[in-house]
Amino acid sequence: MKYSTLISTENLNHHINDSNWVIIDCRFSLADSKAGAKAYRKSHIPNAHYAHLDHDLSSEVKSYTGRHPLPDFNLLASKLGQWGISNNSQVIVYDDTSGAFAGRLWWLLRYMGHDNVAVLDGDFRQWKNQGMQITTVLPSKKEKTFRPYFNQSSHLNAIEVTNSLAANKIKLIDARTNERYRGILEPIDPVAGHIPHAINRAFQLNLNNNGLFLSPEELYQQFSLLLGSTVPEQVVHMCGSGVTACHNLLAMEYAGLSGSKLYPGSWSEWITNRNRVISNK
Repeated sequence: MKYSTLISTENLNHHINDSNWVIIDCRFSLADSKAGAKAYRKSHIPNAHYAHLDHDLSSEVKSYTGRHPLPDFNLLASKLGQWGISNNSQVIVYDDTSGAFAGRLWWLLRYMGHDNVAVLDGDFRQWKNQGMQITTVLPSKKEKTFRPYFNQSSHLNAIEVTNSLAANKIKLIDARTNERYRGILEPIDPVAGHIPHAINRAFQLNLNNNGLFLSPEELYQQFSLLLGSTVPEQVVHMCGSGVTACHNLLAMEYAGLSGSKLYPGSWSEWITNRNRVISNK
């Protein structure tokens, strides 16, 4: 069986030593960029490699980019190979924030043509709380070759978002909390508010009280109400820097609403250009 959205801790544990499975730890903290790597060294799922959001899954921030620009894909493809990922690998990604950061690598791999990638439902905390094995041992290197096959239709840039909104061709969903979306509270970016005509669905709404994803049926019902007559292919997801937006995209895929897209630059890129309109209403 191939996994392309979510995987349970039980199913991952069953395949923990499968030679064709590669596990990537994506733990990260916006407040402390070193925290994820420290946590990984302290304990992680056996055989897991570590991917750093800033260093591995993003490129250098420029004056005109958001906080997490898309990575250099040649470098990322090389790193994927170094982690033992080939085009035939089953990849499992996890963090300790219910997929908020792991979703980034999930989306990047899909953009690079690799659909056999799943996020660990319930994350590292669920794994640990269930008493499953953890380790401090670094995985052995089994380098492979990974060749990307890009899906260029999977994301939009700022100009495309602007034009598509003006032509009423897309529905833009903002994954930030409602307070940030409304401009009431902005702890990260220098400008508060949201892109005009964007609608708000905080990614946390995809989860139950235990940090697990809602059922596909529940997510389907909730997103269908949100989208109305808009088809999934016309949906574009954004957030602060294009990371947690992937959580909503994942939730839609899990619900069977396939084909939505990402605005990777998101709010932090949008506000770098003073000619772009913002809203606090």
